[in-house]
Order: sequence, then C-alpha cells, then structure tokens
Amino acid sequence: MIELPITHAIRLIDPDFPAEEGPIRIFISSVRREFAREREHLRDNLRGIPLMRRFFEVFPFEDMPASDRRPDKVYLNEVERCDTKVGLFGQDYGPADAAGVSPTERDFDRAARQDKHQLIFVSGADASRHPRMRTLLRRAQRGLARRRFATSAELVAGL
Repeated sequence: MIELPITHAIRLIDPDFPAEEGPIRIFISSVRREFAREREHLRDNLRGIPLMRRFFEVFPFEDMPASDRRPDKVYLNEVERCDTKVGLFGQDYGPADAAGVSPTERDFDRAARQDKHQLIFVSGADASRHPRMRTLLRRAQRGLARRRFATSAELVAGL
C-alpha cells in the first residue's frame, strides 16, 4: 500500500481538499524487457480507473515520444518530478552505462538523494538474481517499503 504525505492522503479522503499540487506523480522503474507486461498492467490500472486517474499520474518511460533529448536525462528528470517512485526488481540488472551503472540503479540513487518516497516490489528467487541486482536490492532494503510479487495482479494489489 502506498504511504503518502499528509496532503496527498487528505486529498484521497476529501476530494474537495485544495489540490494545488495536482495529481500524485508516480514513476515506474524496472528493467523494461523483464517487466514489460507488469509495467503495462500498472499503467493501465492507474490510468484506466477514473478515480485513480483523478489522483495519480503515472510515468512509464516507454510512453515517452521520441525526442532529441538523451534518454537518461529524460528519465532522471521524471524521477525528480515524481512524488513516488515504484521500483520493480527482478533477476536482471539491466544494461550498464559507461560508468557501469544500470538505469534502474541510477534512478534509484537519484530518488534516494532527493528523499523521494520509494516502493520496491521484488520478483523472483534471490539465488538466481544477477549479482549487481542483489547488491542494489540489499541497498534498497534499508528503510524503504518493500514487497514480493509473483504476478501482475499481485503487483497491482500491492500498490
């Protein structure tokens, strides 16, 4: 379950509460090829239910139109703009950049530096996890909301 700042929580209870801040922005992060179906399921559920759409704005990177901006700049900018970051951690670490860091780890670090609320959902067996993902998961365990899931339905229900 999402834990929200008090002003966001009040807006969910009382729709007439001033909404100067707009909808709660959620950034979905994962290795895309590993969680394509789950990302789509989350996006469709958050956008497809009118009440959810009123209070939440979801940003899955794959919905970004092509642009002349570097992809890493785009997604890191979206992490900065979000209220809550949802991370899906599985077996794969993802493609590393020139510094040896995956986009999933890079956006995790950016959100942590900015004190963003992060919800981490974990899938798969720890024994078969990529070593760099195991390390990232250990870092994510410190002080963050974390839950295991096996299906898209469990993921949506957990959120």
